[in-house]
Amino acid sequence: MQEVFNKYKNYLGVERNVSPYTVRNYTTDLSGFFNFLKTKEISLLEEVDRYVLRDYLSYLMEQGIVKASIARKLSAIRSFYRYLLREKIISTDPVATTSSPKLDKRLPSFLTPQETVRLLEAPDLSTPQGLRDRALMELLYAAGLRVSELVNLDVGQVNFDTNEIRVWGKGSKERMVLMGQPAAAALTAYLNQGRPQLLGEKRSGALFVNRYGGRLIERRVQRILEKYTNIAGIGKRVHPHMLRHTFATHLLDGGAGLRVVQELLGHANLSSTQIYTHVTKSQAKKVYLAAHPMAREKDKDDEVV
Repeated sequence: MQEVFNKYKNYLGVERNVSPYTVRNYTTDLSGFFNFLKTKEISLLEEVDRYVLRDYLSYLMEQGIVKASIARKLSAIRSFYRYLLREKIISTDPVATTSSPKLDKRLPSFLTPQETVRLLEAPDLSTPQGLRDRALMELLYAAGLRVSELVNLDVGQVNFDTNEIRVWGKGSKERMVLMGQPAAAALTAYLNQGRPQLLGEKRSGALFVNRYGGRLIERRVQRILEKYTNIAGIGKRVHPHMLRHTFATHLLDGGAGLRVVQELLGHANLSSTQIYTHVTKSQAKKVYLAAHPMAREKDKDDEVV
């Protein structure tokens, strides 16, 4: 079983070209599943059937694992068994008849424009770390980047003449994202003043580097956001993906079309973008008052004497 598992991990990284982050998640989820099989004294992949999978899902629920995590774990198992079927290691796929738990629909959380400004203005621009942190937060918000896309950026991918950035997203799909003048200005200040100090005598193509001159990692970006969330006094748990949510929400609230937002986010399916079609209460009220004929106040000229 371990040999097959190792070949599967190699398949994910080489043939499917998924990110190291995804390989790590799949490895963790499948390791948990294999440990469960050991407790059931199941040592052969062929011994796993839909009843074993149902027992595993019940076990996860008893452990208090949330539905979204259970669905993700089942997705990893499903991918693994599809690989086994393709390689003719098994003859039937037990996961094909196993349904994922129905997820509760939740709207993505986002920052208000006022909260966004407070967050972006929190860094101390007299330090190289502050210049870097301002630039990376501006970029997350201005371009709607995934954190994995942000940390993998190289300096050569940024075009300041057009304020465009070439990004490789999920599945190594290339797309162009845009940044506004505030983000471009913050990035320029970081490249001219902050990054040289962080690099010292080291050489690197990485756009965002740590204090030792190495490429910034995703976990560090999360900690940076937590730091400035506290400084800005924002009573929410702000994470990198929330700035992506905020980017999409503010665009739609400002009148951008769904297809445009889909392209900027790099979503393969429009359904992934449609979760952002919610609007803030103030925007909904504004649209209602402007559009509903019986909601508008009558002009004085229209009053009947």
